[in-house]
Parts: sequence; C-alpha cells; structure tokens
Amino acid sequence: MNSPAPPPQSGRRSEHLREAIEERIATGAYPPGSKLDETELAEEFGVSRTPIREALIQLNAEGLIDMRPRRGAVVVELPPQRLCEMFEVMAELEAMCARLAARRMTPEDEAMLKAAHEALRDARDRGDPNAYFYLNESFHQLIYAASHNDFLNEQALQLQRRLRPYRRLQLRVRDRVRISFDEHDNIVTAICDGDGDRAAQLLREHVTVQGERFGDLIASLNALRDRNT
Repeated sequence: MNSPAPPPQSGRRSEHLREAIEERIATGAYPPGSKLDETELAEEFGVSRTPIREALIQLNAEGLIDMRPRRGAVVVELPPQRLCEMFEVMAELEAMCARLAARRMTPEDEAMLKAAHEALRDARDRGDPNAYFYLNESFHQLIYAASHNDFLNEQALQLQRRLRPYRRLQLRVRDRVRISFDEHDNIVTAICDGDGDRAAQLLREHVTVQGERFGDLIASLNALRDRNT
C-alpha cells in the first residue's frame, strides 16, 4: 500500500512503526473502521510481530485505534459530535499556550517560532501541503513549549496527536493552506508583541472547527471513506 514516507525517526523500531502506521491513518490509507492485522502488518513492513504489537499498543493508548479481544486492532471512527468536542478542547489548550507564550517566551523561543513560520511560508509558496502539514505540527509544538508549562505542553501534544488525521484532512480543503498561513502570521505577531489576550483569541479561532469548517471536515471524511470502500 503506497503512502507518503514518514519523516525520519529516532529511537526504537516500534516507535518508527507507530509513526508509519499513524501516517497511513492520517492519509486515509487505513481509513476509520479498518482492521489492522499484526501478521499482515509484519509482512508489509518486513519485521516480526513483536514491534508491530508494541506500535499498536502505543496507537491504542493515543486513541487512534481500538484493540479488541479476538477482533484485533481497528482504526477508530469518531462520531461528529465527539470530534467537535475534541476540537473545542484543543482550541482552548492552544489558546492557553499562546497566552502563556506571549508572557514567557525567551529570545530563543521567539527566534525558533519565526524560523518555523518562514519555513511554512516556503512550503506554502511551493504548493507542498505534505511539507506544510509536518511544519505546521512543529509550529504549534513550539508555541506549546514556549508556554513553559510542562503539564500543559504534554496535554496539548497528546491531543494534537489524537487529532492528527483530522487536522491533516483540514489542509486538503481548497485554499486552507493559504488561510492557515495568514492566520499564523497574525498569531506570531501577537505572541511576539506580548499580547497574550489577542494571541489566545487568534489561536482559538485558528483551531476551532465549527460552521463551514466542520462541514468541510465531515465532507472530507465522507469522501475518504467512499474512496476506500
């Protein structure tokens, strides 16, 4: 099954496999409801079943798959209402990160955030949504880290990973990459100016999925499901 190769990973083989399987979930190669068979995955990746099992346990802990006795692992399909609720929480977590980052970021944090923003500009100008997706994750993670609140950072990272397939789908909507970058531009300015309230408001609006954006996401999920049935 062809899918974009995951970015280089360090650490154990199971972590690399987790990233590869997660990437296939994100791109729809393994759509919601798909059964992930350990033996088939081991043959596909050319490894033993042990690291595959460890990778699936990690994905289960993240909530991306559901491991069921005697039924194996199944890619989770979130009901629309649940998905909307998760994005609401994500928006509030990121807003909190932005507010704290505006107060606490170091000169090094600021330089890294601006560099990440320029990398996103380059991906946008090249019309490379795949590169933009990875760089976008890093951009948001830099804001989490700049909050200098380890617990908040951990919670934001966990939910970001849980919503990863759906955030990727959002970038497939027409013109979304351009709009996303423009929104980032305002967010970076607010954070670097130390305007925590504005930074929080802008990032909340950037992440919140409601109205037309939620309709676009559900339409993308339906198209993905139809394509893989």
